[in-house]
Amino acid sequence: MPLKYMQGILVKSDSVRIVDDPIVTEEKVNIYLNNEMLSSQVATPENLEELGAGFVISESISDIIESVRTDGNDIYVEAELKRKLSPVTCSSGGACSNTPFKHVKSGMKIKKADIPAVTEEIVSDLWRQTGAVHYSVLFSEGRKVAGFSDIGRHNTIDKVIGYTALNGIDTGRCYIGSTGRQPAGMVSKLANAGIPVVITKAATTTEGIRIASENGITLICFARGDRFTVYSHPERIEDLNIP
Repeated sequence: MPLKYMQGILVKSDSVRIVDDPIVTEEKVNIYLNNEMLSSQVATPENLEELGAGFVISESISDIIESVRTDGNDIYVEAELKRKLSPVTCSSGGACSNTPFKHVKSGMKIKKADIPAVTEEIVSDLWRQTGAVHYSVLFSEGRKVAGFSDIGRHNTIDKVIGYTALNGIDTGRCYIGSTGRQPAGMVSKLANAGIPVVITKAATTTEGIRIASENGITLICFARGDRFTVYSHPERIEDLNIP
């Protein structure tokens, strides 16, 4: 379950009372690749097959997922390795290793007028209930395809990437809307998955911009309503009219 009801004491200026609040679930999950321990991290325990598949792709471990299954909070992924691995431990805050980056080659375009609609979609029911999760949404051909919540912003991206792999979706025709910051570790995941555009309500970093610029990703931040800032590859946005 992604949330549990837990008791707290609600204090206001004129009252004190006992409340049962919805609290997001945080649990340890383990990812095994070809029956070998790959990663141990904390996550919201739902959509774990997508999480495992997406992690393997976004960390540049494999491009093709052969199978995924779960046993409780253990995720078992079968895939052909691209590089030698050692077990890693991840927090809910970012990427887990110094991953190689792929250059994204995509002729996909997004209309400037479509970006405000993306920001309206980047709110999950679980966030409304708990206020404690990030959310990432996958769009393809201008249509919302899927959305995933998690306590870790990088986990939401992995779940989206895993969804594309498990459903045969061409990532070069997709873009992602996200609530999370886009530092280097987040942008590298998008590069390794071949996703050309990310739109976030939050900020980025110098390294996030550098990796996006060098690896062919359109990085759009501070997206709220019809206002946003483009930091790399603006040529993918139609009707931008740069002065």
